[in-house]
Amino acid sequence: MKKIIFTDKAPAPIGPYNQAVLSGDTLYTSGQIALHPETGELITSDIETETKQVMENMKAVLEAANMNFEQVVKVSIFISDMNNFAKINSVYATYFNEKTAPARETVQVACLPKNVNVEISMIAVK
Repeated sequence: MKKIIFTDKAPAPIGPYNQAVLSGDTLYTSGQIALHPETGELITSDIETETKQVMENMKAVLEAANMNFEQVVKVSIFISDMNNFAKINSVYATYFNEKTAPARETVQVACLPKNVNVEISMIAVK
């Protein structure tokens, strides 16, 4: 059985998908970009600020499922420019304990929704 997870503390979906789906004890999140949940404004002034907004959006989705970053087991990061990897990684690292950090891949892609620079999705287990 699946349960749809939604919070107004993260951006509303902009298509036929949900912020996250809980199936049993496993949470599958959709990718989050740097949309401010209250204003709908894209936060892209610099890559660190953009990444922080993405992670804060993801935090809100996890919390809506009564979960947190410690329960994340897999992360997918999509970036438009691999030259931003170190800056993205430095912000990302502040949300995880390095010793218990999840598995992860980071992939450079040609284009992301709304031409953002970073999109992140996660899988978490209770």
